[in-house]
Amino acid sequence: MEIPPIDAELALAEVRARRAEVVDANLVPGWFWPSIGVLMLLFVAAVETGRPWLVAAGSVAYALGLATLIAALLRRSRVQVRNTLIGAHGAAAIVVFTLVLVGLGVGLGLALAALGVPAPATIACLPVAAGLAFGGPALMTYLRRVMLARPLAGPR
Repeated sequence: MEIPPIDAELALAEVRARRAEVVDANLVPGWFWPSIGVLMLLFVAAVETGRPWLVAAGSVAYALGLATLIAALLRRSRVQVRNTLIGAHGAAAIVVFTLVLVGLGVGLGLALAALGVPAPATIACLPVAAGLAFGGPALMTYLRRVMLARPLAGPR
C-alpha cells in the first residue's frame, strides 16, 4: 500500500500541529513568573524584618500563595510532556537559568551585607524577582523552540 506524497505531508503537518498544542499547553504561563517573583520578594522582606509575627504571617502568605499558583498551574496542564522532549539543551537552560538567579541573589545579598546596607536580602531579591518576571517567559520561549525542534520519532 503506497501513500501519496500529499497525504504523507498532511499527516506530518497534523502530527506537528498536535505536538505544538501539547508543548504550548504545558509551558509555564507568563503570569506565573512575576507572581513567583513578588511572592519571593514579600517573603524575604517579611523574614528580614526579624519580627516574629511578620515572619510567621509572611511565611503563611508565601506558602498559601505558592500553593495557589501551583494548583492553578496544575489545573491548566492537560497532559504530561515526556522528559525526552525537553532534551539536554532544555535541561541545561533550566539549570543555567536557576544558577544565574541564585548566584545573583546570594552574591548581591552578601556584598550588600558586607557593605552594611540595610535590608540586603530584600534589595538583592529585587533583581532576582525581575529576572524571574522577564527571564521566565524568555526561558519558556527557548524551551518551546527546543521541544518543537526535536525529531518526531525520538527515543522512547
